[in-house]
Amino acid sequence: MASSQTKGSARPGTPDSGSERTFFGHPRGLATLFMTEMWERFSYYGMKALLPLYLVAPGGLHMSAASATAVYSVYLSLVYLLALPGGWFADRVLGPRRTVGVAGAVIMLGHLTLALPNAGTFYAGLGLVAIGSGLLKANISTMVGHLYQGPDDPRRDGGFTVFYIGINLGAFAAPLVIGTVGENVDWHLGFALAALGMALGLAQFLLGSRHLSSRSDVVPTPMTAAEKTATLRRAGLWAAVAAVFYAVVGFSGHYTLNWLLVPITVAGLVIPVMVIARIKRDKDLDRAEQSKMSAYIWFFVAAAVFWMIYDQGGSTVSLFADSSADNTVFGWEFPVSWYQSVNPVMIMALAPVFAWAWLALARRGREPGTATKFAMGLVLVGASFFLFLAPLAIADGGHKAAAMWLVGIYFVQTVGELTLSPVGLSVTTKMAPAKYASQMMGVWFLAVTAGDATTGLLSIAGVDLDKTGIVALQAVLAVVAGAAVWMYRKRVRELMGDVR
Repeated sequence: MASSQTKGSARPGTPDSGSERTFFGHPRGLATLFMTEMWERFSYYGMKALLPLYLVAPGGLHMSAASATAVYSVYLSLVYLLALPGGWFADRVLGPRRTVGVAGAVIMLGHLTLALPNAGTFYAGLGLVAIGSGLLKANISTMVGHLYQGPDDPRRDGGFTVFYIGINLGAFAAPLVIGTVGENVDWHLGFALAALGMALGLAQFLLGSRHLSSRSDVVPTPMTAAEKTATLRRAGLWAAVAAVFYAVVGFSGHYTLNWLLVPITVAGLVIPVMVIARIKRDKDLDRAEQSKMSAYIWFFVAAAVFWMIYDQGGSTVSLFADSSADNTVFGWEFPVSWYQSVNPVMIMALAPVFAWAWLALARRGREPGTATKFAMGLVLVGASFFLFLAPLAIADGGHKAAAMWLVGIYFVQTVGELTLSPVGLSVTTKMAPAKYASQMMGVWFLAVTAGDATTGLLSIAGVDLDKTGIVALQAVLAVVAGAAVWMYRKRVRELMGDVR
């Protein structure tokens, strides 16, 4: 990336200006955050691609597909659930820069724990990666924003676009490297490579921190000594209660994995509802903000349905590929984890096309509204599972399904993602009540939590998510939800007020 650095194109008054070197014309700190996020995503997506395969492998934990899907879904749910307290921790305790540094170290330690050939430490490793990811996810994007002179800086959107490329570069490379080593050489060596990736990202971050904005060191609303004492006391009390409870369950011989998974899954469903309800009932919100929150509930529920199906691309679809697909191209067999590189490469290819298309339609006054885009995303993710019915039927007939069926599923899901996910991020910032402006992005992530928690709960209940009837039911649910959003789009638009 060094060759992409140029001189002197930064605007005066930004963190990098005058004769300072820049990164694609952006503040040099963007290079630091770009590389940090790229390596963090490399570690995260590499481990994510291996996780369900390791869980079912005879040389891994040898679980059933349902149990593996439950663990995978609960893990994803926890990552996004922890993004909300991750943002709170930076706002009240350490500030974004120090929080991201701590997050990188925790993620690296988690991957190293996963790399240990000991099943007893596996869930501790997953927990550490989830905690670290929650701390990092909520804050590194905030630090990108700190590099610019407010929302009117003309380079701001371009900076986030460059940053987004880093995310997808890491996500694309990870399954190809970590997945290959994990599947073909040794599972734990694959997890160790994920730790190495995070170590490189952390080193890059620490070495390049001097190029970041001074605003990233600020703790916006620091806790008082009394608040710290009270928070530590409450945390210690809940930790002690959990320790005693699980000790009793364990020593009594009643402990199973569900004693861990069920509480997290229930929390993943209950907490998003509680957070949305608390904001909606807040009497400090004026009438316009209350109306916007009513509209936002539509988008939140739609997003939860979308992510419930979409994230099964890494579990249900991946496990189907492992057991029932012909994973070859022109006679050459490739690792199952490579399917997880399809989405990021398609994102990089199609995102500019979508950005151009929305602008072209806007110039003609024909750009679809937010509700219509959400409806499109839901219909497309439903269509991806209707498409999934074809390889399922082939496998039921005793044959291996061609790899291109699965590539087609990921392609349709990616198109759906591009109509819903960036739009959801944008509308979240636009519709956020002033009182909750800094918290609403965490609320958006809770939609992912709710969707993945639903998948986890179904798997814990013993539902086989790869059965034809269940796949068809989910597809119908998504299409019906999309149709409902489209039918009520005018009402939603009225609730949104001046937001478009």
